Amino acid sequence: MISYLQIEHLTKSYGDTMLFRDISFGIGKDDKTGLIAKNGTGKSTLMNIITGKDTPDSGECIFRNGVTVGYLPQDPGFNPDFTILQQTFASSNEVIKAIGEYEKAIAHHDKSTLEKAMEMMDNLGAWDFEMRIKQVLTELKIDDFDQKMCELSGGQRKRVALANVLINDPDLLIMDEPTNHLDMEMIEWLEEYIRDSRCTLLMVTHDRYFLDRVCNHIIEMDSNTVYEYSGNYSYYLEQREARIQMLNANIEKAKNLMRTELEWMRRMPKARGTKAKYRIDNFYKLQDRASQKVEDKEIQLDIKAKRLGSKILEFERVSKSFGSKCLIKDFTYKFNRFEKVGIIGKNGCGKSTMLNLITGSQQVDSGSIEVGEVVDIGYYRQDGMRFRDDQRVIDIISEISEDIWLGDGKRLSPSQFLEHFLFTSDLQYAFVSKLSGGERRRLYLMTILMKNPNFLILDEPTNDLDIMTLNILEDYLQSYKGCVIIVSHDRYFMDKIVDNVFVFEGKGEIKVFPGNYSDYSAWLVQKLKDEKLAEKKGSKKVEEINPLIEEPQAKKKASFKEKKEFEQLSGDIDKLTAERKSIEEALSANALNSNEIQQSSIRLGEIVTLLDEKELRWLELSELIG
Repeated sequence: MISYLQIEHLTKSYGDTMLFRDISFGIGKDDKTGLIAKNGTGKSTLMNIITGKDTPDSGECIFRNGVTVGYLPQDPGFNPDFTILQQTFASSNEVIKAIGEYEKAIAHHDKSTLEKAMEMMDNLGAWDFEMRIKQVLTELKIDDFDQKMCELSGGQRKRVALANVLINDPDLLIMDEPTNHLDMEMIEWLEEYIRDSRCTLLMVTHDRYFLDRVCNHIIEMDSNTVYEYSGNYSYYLEQREARIQMLNANIEKAKNLMRTELEWMRRMPKARGTKAKYRIDNFYKLQDRASQKVEDKEIQLDIKAKRLGSKILEFERVSKSFGSKCLIKDFTYKFNRFEKVGIIGKNGCGKSTMLNLITGSQQVDSGSIEVGEVVDIGYYRQDGMRFRDDQRVIDIISEISEDIWLGDGKRLSPSQFLEHFLFTSDLQYAFVSKLSGGERRRLYLMTILMKNPNFLILDEPTNDLDIMTLNILEDYLQSYKGCVIIVSHDRYFMDKIVDNVFVFEGKGEIKVFPGNYSDYSAWLVQKLKDEKLAEKKGSKKVEEINPLIEEPQAKKKASFKEKKEFEQLSGDIDKLTAERKSIEEALSANALNSNEIQQSSIRLGEIVTLLDEKELRWLELSELIG
């Protein structure tokens, strides 16, 4: 395999904190690699070193000659005075510059500039590239090229930065949390775009569906080193569990052997020969192995929640607009005990507005929202962190309460509570200024949960949290004895938690759907298929009742060729379904080598696409055959 990037013996520390030591790995052509680690272990630092924004203590990053690299940072920088057009086409690539000039001339109806731009496009052979760029911009909903970057929301700026990276069509695409601030529609588009593209990818993300459907190579950073896995996220989970079990077994074996060697060391006389010295050296190596710790702690949360009454939260014909833009129209809903609701919709459709109406920070235009007397709301806001850099972690928790009561009546001290949240003793006495973004988010989440609310409102809780913390938060919310409202673009998170979904469809319309996000997505796909089929049937009916024809046409019957096609489709669908099942079983059984895993993952994506096409055609023909 052709290597695009080789990491050789990289080491990086900050003061006494070692992030990684002597790590090495490679990214080969066509690899789609996900980088996974707990917050604070150095993911972003590693990305900065690879992209030249930071330097290692030792080691080097080697790129293949001629490989072009595109980088999407977690918080992309931008020139606030640039327009969207200028920022999108900011590039050293001559073709991109030419297309930018052409788009600028089109947008401003500048005929003199347009002629020069078209001539440049001809000379560079840029027309095919221009069509592909327009497709990317259209899918990313970027059309108002004259709007200033400083006027955009976080999600809009992320889309512009994403467009800038994608239209340059780099050989190696490096992305740090690309799904943050994107709505679900954009995430699913990006997922499909990268999966189907031939680009090589290195990505940090907490989106587990993204990792599962796109990546064929996982790198895990843990305990100052890295571990590589060939396969997607599901395969990584299985192999990681096997690795940890094997490591624990080896540690236990070393401990047992060390007891024997320790007894020998105590009996060994002071006059030691060469053979004895060799055994002594081995003893100290054995001691190092036996003292290893597998840092695989889990946040076991069962915090006691206050009792809920019969009346919880009720919307009665609620409406809210800002100027001419209606966000919520005539919405009525009554919450039940222990109900968990997810809110989904495009950016700017009113999701955060609904949360603000519930908490009273904004007022309804009409209708009413009633909150039960014993309801105690805990609100995790996107922008809710209010920590000072000179505060210590343990002081923040202690100021809220010296006692954290669990559901079984047990009490935790602030230090014990922090341990549950993966804050080691060293981190507990660290200043907030020393924490990573994810560690600050984790600390903020603690301050909300420890107050024992019985109604949780979580606005984008998954941003900046590592996968390990998300898994534990999900387990906690599943057993939480209270109500939950979640606004999140993390599809995996929503699927595990919510019972019902509020879908903001635009123009104030809110659809209440019984089920999780995947249930809603499957229903929507089927609905679109049904509508497409009905539209085709409707157009045929129009032809049948064409007023230019004296007599209405009889309903079209299936031809012999269509009947044969229908039979063929049935067989094809059965074969593809069986092949998909066979591949999934092989992947689950760990029976494939790395190359076979990669090929199987690609084939699995092809099968899903083929099944969708063939099933839709099967439905069309089944209507004709009757």
